[in-house]
Amino acid sequence: MSGYEMRASHADRERIVAALQRHTTAGRLSLDEFTERVDRALASRTQADLAEVVRDLPAEPEPGESTVDHVSGGRHLVLAFAVALAALLVIGIAVALFR
Repeated sequence: MSGYEMRASHADRERIVAALQRHTTAGRLSLDEFTERVDRALASRTQADLAEVVRDLPAEPEPGESTVDHVSGGRHLVLAFAVALAALLVIGIAVALFR
């Protein structure tokens, strides 16, 4: 039996509904399309049925991938802010000393 012929679980359906919510928020689906696809996802019996609901939507990154990139980007932003703040403090002290 291939993976697409396997029965879908409640968790599988919930995962697809959550993906549809994200795609709707991103503007890829109208509210009518969202409602229709949620109905189809909740009625899906197999993995193939679920795959068809999101077939024309871009694939989402794996949960670990986006989280790692987001955290790394956040660290770089904090570091850049700290360097900028330190530079402003040094300039402020220099201006105060040479007045």
